[in-house]
Parts: sequence; structure tokens; C-alpha cells
Amino acid sequence: MSEQHTYRVIVRGSWESLTDEARARLLAEAGEHGLTSMRFTEEGSLSYEPSPLKHFSMRYVVVSDAADGEEMAAAIAEDRAETALRGLGYGFGDLRSTVTDLDTMKVNRKSPSRR
Repeated sequence: MSEQHTYRVIVRGSWESLTDEARARLLAEAGEHGLTSMRFTEEGSLSYEPSPLKHFSMRYVVVSDAADGEEMAAAIAEDRAETALRGLGYGFGDLRSTVTDLDTMKVNRKSPSRR
């Protein structure tokens, strides 16, 4: 069995070709998708600013084989984002990802003398 790593992935994109209905729904639900909704989950959490309604981000937790690396984690998260956005009927484009491997992340702890 391969070693599994946990990745936090932020998928960013732009809204494109939104229908009037999709735009109205995004604007009506904007309060649910602001700064306070930003969480890393397997299902992803969508956040965006309503004005201007131009860009969005989705945050994911992805667990995959360490040997596949960050590129695979990004591909998995982008696929999840595409599936979710299409399912909601939202037009999007220009997806790009930022990946953090939580298993290799260095944590700097403050020493007692620096508190």
C-alpha cells in the first residue's frame, strides 16, 4: 500500500458565460459564500465576492498517494470543482490551483522565550 498524503488545494477561476438565472442565484447566495465560508473540505467550499461577480475560489482536502505528488492533488481538486460547478449550472473558466502538502509542511513553533 502506498503512503497517503493529505493536501489542501485552492482552485481559483473566473465566472464565464453565466446565464441570467445563474447570475441571480450567485448574487442571492453571496452571503453564504463569503470569507466566513472558507473551509477546506472533501466536497469543496465555494467563495466569491458579489461585486464584481468575476472570480471565485474553491477549497478542497484531497487525500492521494504521495508518489503522485501535488500535481495529482491539483488535478483531482480541479475535476471536483468542474463537476460541482457544472452541476450547479455555472459557467467558468481559467482554473488554476495552489497545493499544500500537509504531511511535508514545516511547522515553526515558538519557543517559550519568544512568546
